[in-house]
Amino acid sequence: MPSFDVVSEVNLQEIDNAVNQTNKEISQRYDFKGSKTNLEWKAKEKQIIIVADDDYKLTAATDILQSKLVKRSIPLKNLKYKTIEQATGGQVRQAIEIQQGLDKEASKKITQKIKDSKLKVQAQIMEDQVRVSSKSIDDLQATISLLKSADIELGLQFVNMRN
Repeated sequence: MPSFDVVSEVNLQEIDNAVNQTNKEISQRYDFKGSKTNLEWKAKEKQIIIVADDDYKLTAATDILQSKLVKRSIPLKNLKYKTIEQATGGQVRQAIEIQQGLDKEASKKITQKIKDSKLKVQAQIMEDQVRVSSKSIDDLQATISLLKSADIELGLQFVNMRN
């Protein structure tokens, strides 16, 4: 029976590369001259920490980071921004968490969306992914296009298509 898996994965090496490129661009830009703005990638916690002199520089650094992530095909939906907090020396700090995998709530939302579509497919939750199976490949492709247009707060990938 043909099937595919719906997952939400982020390439952590690409995030590391994007953070390094952002730091390099910040060090070269004129509007950041003399600034202590810096990004740090904490791979174990799957977190990016941005420390900047003020809110303006924090926003600018975030914009640069987002452009680098988009160029590297990292979905911005998988970024969860924490609140901006005060750091030492009058600086501001913001943590950005990287969401990896589908949580229970997102999995339930995906399966409910598939059931509501009345397509002849079965969806089952398997840990941090959803497996969709059907007798017809056309129904599976219709399900993929349905989920691409759905309002789900994570970037989705469709992998392991089997006949």
